[in-house]
Amino acid sequence: MNAAAAKLQRLQRLPRPGLAALLLMLILALPALLAPDSRAQAFDPAPLQFNDSAEEARFHRLAAELRCVMCQNQSLADSNAQIAHDLRREVLHLMRQDRSDAEVKQFLVERYGEFVLYRPPMQAGTWLLWFGPALLVLIGGFALHRIVRARSARARASLHDEEQEW
Repeated sequence: MNAAAAKLQRLQRLPRPGLAALLLMLILALPALLAPDSRAQAFDPAPLQFNDSAEEARFHRLAAELRCVMCQNQSLADSNAQIAHDLRREVLHLMRQDRSDAEVKQFLVERYGEFVLYRPPMQAGTWLLWFGPALLVLIGGFALHRIVRARSARARASLHDEEQEW
């Protein structure tokens, strides 16, 4: 018997885990598989302290207008990612330097790009973003109108042909 056949026989003699063992391993691994990515999610160890309610209201308004650069579909106020915690602290720091809302937003745009804004400004590069949906609705309406007219014309023509056969 050659070495490969001997190795195969040894592997066949090893105990195989049964279905119950495989299910147990899956159940034990399930929490790790279903848990959110621990690197992406973090909890803010120290909540932000505001000087007054006006500062807090301004902060929350700004955080709601800014997008988390990691989560992409969550505002800075809603995100629990570590970078969102850092950006919230940065926004509060900039506010306390007496920067206006526009200056805070501009700082973040310079650092992360216009993606950080939930409402990008109307510019030549963003006109399709602003008017694209309306343009698609108009094109779809025009196409639908043409299809309905063509079908009704065909139906009238076939009805007219049937009447002439009588």
